[in-house]
Amino acid sequence: MVNKMKTTISICIPSYNRPQELARLLDSIDSNYSENIEVLICEDKSPKRDEIKSVANSYKERTKYKVVYHENETNLGYDNNIKNLVKRASNDFIIFMGDDDVFIPGGLDKMMSFLNENSSLGYILKSHQHRFKNDNVEKFRYFDGTKIFVKGQETYVKLFRRSVFISGFTINRHYVKDLIIDDFDGGLLYQLYLLAEVSINYDCAYFDEPLTMAFEEGIPYFGTSESEKGRYTPGTITVENSLNFLKGFFDITRYIDKKYNLNSTSLVKKDMSKYFYPSLAIQRDKGVKVFLSYVSKLNGMGFNCSIYYYIYVVALTIFGKNICDRIVSELKNVLGKTPQL
Repeated sequence: MVNKMKTTISICIPSYNRPQELARLLDSIDSNYSENIEVLICEDKSPKRDEIKSVANSYKERTKYKVVYHENETNLGYDNNIKNLVKRASNDFIIFMGDDDVFIPGGLDKMMSFLNENSSLGYILKSHQHRFKNDNVEKFRYFDGTKIFVKGQETYVKLFRRSVFISGFTINRHYVKDLIIDDFDGGLLYQLYLLAEVSINYDCAYFDEPLTMAFEEGIPYFGTSESEKGRYTPGTITVENSLNFLKGFFDITRYIDKKYNLNSTSLVKKDMSKYFYPSLAIQRDKGVKVFLSYVSKLNGMGFNCSIYYYIYVVALTIFGKNICDRIVSELKNVLGKTPQL
């Protein structure tokens, strides 16, 4: 007997050029509350549009969920497609999903039950997992148990860095439906703007059940739309791409600081510095010379403001990315969660 579920959710999927991965994602939606779910797909004028349309239509014919498939007239890019999904969603909460990730079995209904019991929350940080090509799984647990966070700057800073990964990003649609601005187009971080606004004005939470899984695979397509050209390069992640991505964090924090008369930018930078390993490691495979040049530019941006940052730099320089990745993953598995630094 399924308990009465009042809360409704919109699973919002920005889709671009990944029909097979989209099919995998759709097949992973496993809720018992089908009447409370809509699946919204916004295809962003990709070369494989026809294949994606076929996947969406096939799923629509055989699924128990309401499915809305929309094709953008032009290639909007990531941020504008996120805004597009916000405008088109109709349910209480939005759960964004990257089209190449999946829901963990049973995770969606656990999240829905939590939302049903806490329907006034603004944003819910999820736990998730990452599966590597060798089938090792890294777990992302940010706190020791489910937590409620009181609205305000402290919550905004605490959740900001932890909310970059789009899949499973869960936010109250009623609180964001009018937060449509163009200031951050091309930065690939629009969800962090939504998080900042909501966490300052509404209580938030961390839900300690794994919701989504990402895979070590695929090709990044960022840089295709007009708003992203010059910042990102389709098919790869250059040093300049990484630097531009990191600058985007502070376009948002400076906007929030000005709007609310806060001093969050320095606080976010300090918090990011302590957990900067992934942002450093992403460029280590290009060789020591390129890596150290990248580090120098990061220092110029002020990220070298914690001892942990220097530990990561030294370890990556000496041991390389693969060994360091294994150490980080094993440490998190031993601790059972991300260390609180």
